[in-house]
Amino acid sequence: MSEAAVKSQESAAQALHSAIEEAAGILEVDYPHDRVQRILDLYGGDLAQAVVAFRVSTGAGRAGELDCRFTVPQDTDPYDLAVGSGLLEKTDHPVSRLLGDIRGTCPIDGYGIDFGVVGGFKKIWIVLPRTGLQEVAKLAAIPSMPPSLGKSLDFIERHGLGDTVGLLGIDYRHRTVNIYFGEPPEGGIAPEALQAMLREIDQAEPSEQMLRLGREIFGVYVTLSWDNPRIERISFAVATTDPASLPVELDERIALFVQHVRAADPTTKFVYAVASQPDGEYYKLQSYYRWGSGVPEIMQLSEGALPDPV
Repeated sequence: MSEAAVKSQESAAQALHSAIEEAAGILEVDYPHDRVQRILDLYGGDLAQAVVAFRVSTGAGRAGELDCRFTVPQDTDPYDLAVGSGLLEKTDHPVSRLLGDIRGTCPIDGYGIDFGVVGGFKKIWIVLPRTGLQEVAKLAAIPSMPPSLGKSLDFIERHGLGDTVGLLGIDYRHRTVNIYFGEPPEGGIAPEALQAMLREIDQAEPSEQMLRLGREIFGVYVTLSWDNPRIERISFAVATTDPASLPVELDERIALFVQHVRAADPTTKFVYAVASQPDGEYYKLQSYYRWGSGVPEIMQLSEGALPDPV
C-alpha cells in the first residue's frame, strides 16, 4: 500500500473514531476508547471506502448502547480474525462453524462487522450477491444452521415473507442468526396479516404503531437460535429521510440521535425497524455515516442493511 493510501486509511479511522465518540457523548453512552480503537485497528483496513452505519435501540438491555457496523475487505476472514485476536472464543457450538459452512455453500459478495461501543464485538454480516440471492430452503439445509429455519419454511411461504435471502447476520454473543429476505412482501403487510403472523409464533400482540409501520416496510428479517424450535423474532424495516415523518412516536433517546445526525447531514437516510418479541416489541434506528454503492444490501442490516442488513 502506498504512503498516500496508508495516510488515507489512518485519516478515515481517526474520523470514524471521533464520530463514534461524539455520538456516544450525545447519547450519554460510556465510551471505552481503547476497546473501540482495537476493533478499528483490526478491521479498518478499508475504512476509507467502507459503508458505515450507526444504530440505537429502545427497550430493556438495549438503551445505553451505540452500535457501529461497517463493511470489511472481501479477502478478510472476519471470524478467524475475531478468534485469533481474542474478540471471540472458539467453541464447539454450531455458531462457530456457520460462516464457513455458508461460504462453502453460497457465493459471497462481502462481509461486515458489528460492535457495540459498550458491549464490544457482536456480529458478522454476510452479503450475498444481488444477482445471486439464495433460496431459503438451500440455507436451511446447511448443517450448522439453526434447525428452526427448516422447521419454519412452511410459515415463511404461507406468509409471503420471501423465497430468497440477500443478507445474513451471525450474532456470536447471543448465538442467534438473522435472515434477511431478498424480496419482502410487495405493498407491505396488512394489519390483520401481521397480527396472524405474530400470533402463530407466540409473539406479543402488535401495537398500533407496529401495525402502521407494517404497511410501509421495505425489508423483513427473522431471528433464529439453536435453542428455540421456532422463529424467535420478526423485524420489519422502513426507509426514510425523516424519522419524524413516520406514523410513530419516536423514543426520546432515538429522537436525540436523529437530531444529532440530521444536524450533520440533513439529507442522510435512516432505516427504522420494529422487532417483535414474546414479551413486547422494541425499535431500532440506523443512520449512515457513509453511504455507498453497497447500501441496498446493507440497509437490510438495520439487523438493517449492513452490510441489520436494518
